[in-house]
Amino acid sequence: MKRLASPVWAVVAALGLCSVTHSVLADEFEKPPINYSKATPDNPVSRLEAKLAQGDVKFTYDDKVGYLRSLLSALEVPISSQVFVYSKTSLQRHKIAPETPRAVYFNDESYVGFCQDGDVLELSVADPQLGTVFYSVDQYNRATPTFLRQTDNCLLCHGSSSTEGVPGHLVRSVFPDRGGQPILSSGSYRIDHTSPLKNRWGGWYVTGTHGEQTHMGNLIFRQPEVREPIAQTEGLNVTSLTGLVKTTPYLSAHSDLVALMVLEHQAQGHNLLARASIETRLALHQEAMLNRELKEAPDHRWNSTSVRIRSAGDALVKYLLFSEEAELTQPVKGTSTFAAEFAKRGPFDKRGRSLREFDLSRRMFKYPCSYLIYTPSFDALPREMLEYVYNRLWQVLAGGDTTRDFAHLTAADRTAIIEIIRATKSNLPASWQQAE
Repeated sequence: MKRLASPVWAVVAALGLCSVTHSVLADEFEKPPINYSKATPDNPVSRLEAKLAQGDVKFTYDDKVGYLRSLLSALEVPISSQVFVYSKTSLQRHKIAPETPRAVYFNDESYVGFCQDGDVLELSVADPQLGTVFYSVDQYNRATPTFLRQTDNCLLCHGSSSTEGVPGHLVRSVFPDRGGQPILSSGSYRIDHTSPLKNRWGGWYVTGTHGEQTHMGNLIFRQPEVREPIAQTEGLNVTSLTGLVKTTPYLSAHSDLVALMVLEHQAQGHNLLARASIETRLALHQEAMLNRELKEAPDHRWNSTSVRIRSAGDALVKYLLFSEEAELTQPVKGTSTFAAEFAKRGPFDKRGRSLREFDLSRRMFKYPCSYLIYTPSFDALPREMLEYVYNRLWQVLAGGDTTRDFAHLTAADRTAIIEIIRATKSNLPASWQQAE
């Protein structure tokens, strides 16, 4: 969890001046070998575009939600993943308010944003080669909907230091006023699974129970400046949004607490996967140019390259193994079918165990290793990075690293994770299959 500087950072974000930071970082991923804006994407959305163009898939327009149902179905994004954000912190901020929140839906690779009476549906998707790629879909009744890839507009804030310096996602907790505008003087938090619950969900509706633990969801701040700690007496353990917001214009009445937790974990996980991929490819490209310039052997490995791979790889491994995860002090439970549907997707080992199995009493998952290891973005990591990550995972899980970063993993945790991964991953290196 990061408390973002106030008021400078908030003003920068609100005015679109993220480009100051973005311009420096974009110089890297807009050049070879990444060529972010010019490269041809290959991800679930780009493949869906091709199917629509060929007539293999057809969308149905709905007067209430436009192409939302068809899009979710085509991308296999569950309606149960729906969460509501009412802070004005996205592309169609003029459509967003506490009375008209933006609905977000997601699966392992794709995210879809829907606004009431919105001009477009907003999409972001994890692309194995490019990091996050952004699209919009016109919400007008046409024979075939129009997809438009977004680059500069989205990358102002989604290609900055807040997203690990790569095209990525940003989940924020803010202090919203009555109109949903973040109170700039109070700053905000950048959220992932390391964030304490008390700092999460400002500007989001939250349905679910969490005992005496507090959070910032379901609140409107009426004073011009918010001082912490917040005396949160409302909005806790809310199981229905009745009285808070009218949910009939949406596909579901829930903004599920467990879905929010998974979304936060996954968004930052995608950022770190993108960083691992892009940083490795940049390092190898620059190394190859240096070797040619200095007439070194093509396979000469510079220490700087190894350091860059190790740095990005270590950060990814720590995150995949839930290092520094915020502890739950009491059980949490959502209100929709999201948790049950998510857990059923597996894959499972012969004992019925899965990395998608929830704990939700003291931590998010029963076996603290992220299901993101099954995604195309993980499998498509450059060979040098994939080898490093697998070696570090093995080193940690086999008991060779019991330092503070991994002290939360018990011997039983480590053994179970090894057994589940061995049974459910088909492309493990030989060292994993042979080692005991």
